[in-house]
Amino acid sequence: MAEGALTSSEYIKHHLQNLAFGRFPDGHWGLAHSAQEAADFGFWAIHVDTMGWSIGLGLLFILFFRSVAKKASSGVPGMAQNIVEMAVEFVDTSVKESFHGQSKLIAPLALTIFCWILMMNCMDLLPVDLLPRIAGLLGVHYFKVVPTTDLNATLGMSISVFLLIVFYSIKIKGLGGFVGELTLQPFGKWMMPFNLLLEGVGLLAKPVSLGLRLFGNLYAGELIFILIALLPLFAQWPLSVPWAIFHILIVVLQAFIFMMLTIVYLSMAHEHH
Repeated sequence: MAEGALTSSEYIKHHLQNLAFGRFPDGHWGLAHSAQEAADFGFWAIHVDTMGWSIGLGLLFILFFRSVAKKASSGVPGMAQNIVEMAVEFVDTSVKESFHGQSKLIAPLALTIFCWILMMNCMDLLPVDLLPRIAGLLGVHYFKVVPTTDLNATLGMSISVFLLIVFYSIKIKGLGGFVGELTLQPFGKWMMPFNLLLEGVGLLAKPVSLGLRLFGNLYAGELIFILIALLPLFAQWPLSVPWAIFHILIVVLQAFIFMMLTIVYLSMAHEHH
């Protein structure tokens, strides 16, 4: 165990607790110094670590792609240009195969989703205690480094996709067409309440399934790394290395699934009934 002062249960809870910023009962604002203080903040708590890493990795993605685009040449490409071109071609092919409408937003959105989520997921491959211990030396009590293990982050992204689905459904089909899809199928106008219940549940299930799938897979992977870190040092490497290699597949696959489902859902929003 990396932090000998903690029991196994306390160690796990400590690593799964976000650094929260919120309002204390006496009215002042600040960072939580315990899990109870974070819980007392309630709904309006801000997870500083999740926000920090999400924004930081997003800016890193933008700056890296912008830098490569400015230096791109038609000659022999460097390693950075090769990586960017492979990512762009991969996403472009996925969009062409799955999206059947006309939109200038979908391809850039899909590229951003895939690369951003992939970068956030890759934080899970860092040693469990590395960054939290550095943060602890600086006086930061809690520090999660994988944004996609925070349900707030994954649901935030999925709700954004859901709003785009509703926006394009209304834009392409009109408000009447969108409402008609929710109320007139599959059983016709005489069963409108039942139709609305079925279609409404299906529509709302899209952002919920998007967010929970990504969160669940990354949270479980992080939890396994934490459990391995509780073992004696001689047992950590034989278990952590194979799991890390297998987890690379999960990291990439979850980013790909989120991107593909976003493309499919937006393609459905662009199609007339």
